[in-house]
Amino acid sequence: MKLGIAIKDTWSFFTEIYQDLKERHETSLFKPRQIKAPVISRRVNDLLFRRDLQAFLRANDVAFFEWGSDFLAAASNLPKTCGIITRIHRYELYTWADRINWDVVDKVILVSKAKQREFNMRFPAHAAKTEVIYEAVSLDQFHPGPRKFGADIGTLCHLVPRKRVYELILAFSELTRHEPGVRLHIGGGPKPRFKDYYAALHSLVRGLGIQDKVVFYGNVTDPAAWYRNIDIFVSNSYSEGLQVASIEAMASGCMVFSHRWEGADELLPEDCLYYTDTELVQRIRDYCASAEPERQRRRDGLQAAARQRFSVDVTKAQIRRVIDEVGADLGGRVRSHSAVAQHAG
Repeated sequence: MKLGIAIKDTWSFFTEIYQDLKERHETSLFKPRQIKAPVISRRVNDLLFRRDLQAFLRANDVAFFEWGSDFLAAASNLPKTCGIITRIHRYELYTWADRINWDVVDKVILVSKAKQREFNMRFPAHAAKTEVIYEAVSLDQFHPGPRKFGADIGTLCHLVPRKRVYELILAFSELTRHEPGVRLHIGGGPKPRFKDYYAALHSLVRGLGIQDKVVFYGNVTDPAAWYRNIDIFVSNSYSEGLQVASIEAMASGCMVFSHRWEGADELLPEDCLYYTDTELVQRIRDYCASAEPERQRRRDGLQAAARQRFSVDVTKAQIRRVIDEVGADLGGRVRSHSAVAQHAG
């Protein structure tokens, strides 16, 4: 099967899946031409993009759009010549979904049941096309190592308002009144659009007088090693697809607590979830007060869940199956559709 891969956003969640697909299919990456010269207008580059995209679609049996964003929006408004699959993570639902012609998309992969429900409510005519395939991590890369409990709390994310790290620092400050030995480790660097947020985080730590208890790491290049120094991982976001960092922390042997963003209950058990800062502080205090065998039992449960439900090997197999099904189903229908179109022309 000729399989085309179109991806413009981050490769962070797709590299291993792509390598797996390359081993099984004749794959090609969509690489639109762009002329960077002051005398070349945007209109010329737009024309090149459309031509390249149409050629890419015609050259493949199935096109897989990792991220349902601008590449998919453009492709969905061109004549259909192949099977089209997309995997939507989160932000595309709020930025691109209304610009996509879902009639020509054959399969929509969502990374959580919560996002599937949201998609189906907005586009009920296309609900039958959806399937949930969870985000996943490499268990070869993320696994437990020797650790001694030290009340080290961590979060790893882009430092943007959606992640609510500011609120996490406030909750942590309250926690220090009850647990003076705790420390907060913040991994992640500033984003260009939110430099003020990054500055505000540092200012808040100084204002609360907890500089000796909070460490900012900037961008973390070796997350597997970083998690080995964390006892408790916290996801304090208000919106996620299915947060990969939480899965990495689970697989690495950390205890994980999460705010109840939609879908968090698919990731973690009830006793790991919270709504308010007060609940979070109490969750952490109870965990710190537990005997080590009880803490180990809970960590082992989270690690087992990561191995059983969020292994990249499982996700690779599921995505392969979807691609094979669409390829087999669309072979006849696309040729028929093209023949009708040519006859009408």
